[in-house]
Amino acid sequence: MDLEKRPAPAPVVAPPEGCLVAAIRLPVRIVVLVLVVPVRLVWDALVTCGRFLYEKALVPLARGIGLLLFAVLVWPLMALGRYVLMPLWRGLAWLGRVLLVVPALWWYARVLAPVGRAVAALAAVLGTALVRLGWAVFVWPWVALWRHVLVPLGHGLAWLARQLGAGAEAVGRAVALLLHVLLVVPVVWLYASVLTPIGHALRWLGRVLVVVPVVWLYTYVFTPVGHAIRRTVVTLVRWIVVLPAVAVWRWVLVPVGRFCAVLGREIRDALGHAWRVAGYVSRAVGRFLGRLLRWVFVEPVRWAYRSVLTPLGHFTRDQVWRPAVRVGREIRAGARQARAEVRRMLFGTSRAPEPLVRQGREPDGARTRTLGSSTTSLTKTVFTKD
Repeated sequence: MDLEKRPAPAPVVAPPEGCLVAAIRLPVRIVVLVLVVPVRLVWDALVTCGRFLYEKALVPLARGIGLLLFAVLVWPLMALGRYVLMPLWRGLAWLGRVLLVVPALWWYARVLAPVGRAVAALAAVLGTALVRLGWAVFVWPWVALWRHVLVPLGHGLAWLARQLGAGAEAVGRAVALLLHVLLVVPVVWLYASVLTPIGHALRWLGRVLVVVPVVWLYTYVFTPVGHAIRRTVVTLVRWIVVLPAVAVWRWVLVPVGRFCAVLGREIRDALGHAWRVAGYVSRAVGRFLGRLLRWVFVEPVRWAYRSVLTPLGHFTRDQVWRPAVRVGREIRAGARQARAEVRRMLFGTSRAPEPLVRQGREPDGARTRTLGSSTTSLTKTVFTKD
């Protein structure tokens, strides 16, 4: 099992830093910290104010505006559509159905459909008669002409054309044989016996007089001259362009680039450290201001609420409000009783309704069964008014 385990990765060792990096890092971090701390404080203050404004002002305002718009626009439109437009539409639909659809269906089913069927049957009969009449008048003569005149005539013309074609084919074969003997055979003999040897001789003469001198000039004259010119141009370009460019790149641009890279990396790291340090400073300042505001405003208000307003409220509730409510209830009860007495003196007492008289085998639902009463069929009880 130990042999199957993967070896642990080697720890990454940071490359050693030079004196230039150490000399640049501290001033850069100090300057960046001095510049970033106010920015971070202002940023945290703006974030806190924006969050407070968003949660305490914009969100309630947006909700209120939404409710207002719903109450002013959406709810009236919904009520208009639900209680006015939809009943009106249903009424119009019912009226249109009664006045238009039902009569149209009745008219179609009782009038148009029978008339259409009758017209279709009449058109079918007339169409069949016209087709038969047209076939007898127009088509049958042409069919007879085609069958008894044109077809036999076409067969005769086809036989005559076949005979003429056979004669023309024989004449063509004879003419082709004559042309082959008089033209093709002499031309082939002339090409093979005369033109081919003359062409081979001209090709050998051109090779000797033109190709060999050109190849010799290219191999022994133009090629050495071209190599010499190329080497000269390459040497001049190397000493005039390449070596100065390499020297400028190696001794000027690379050191400047490394310095700029080190400076940029240090500025980036310094910005990160300064932003985190500024966050700690901003958090400490915020906590200090929060505690200060709590000590200056919140604690006095809380002490006043607990020590002054709460006992005062309890005293007001127990000694003032509840007795006042009790007195008001008594006054309202007395006024109600006085109003009832005045009504009784002016209009008299209202007549109480008489209880209903129920006779039958079932007892009154309000009375209960006792040992002295019975509701069976043998002993019927009649309930009358006392």
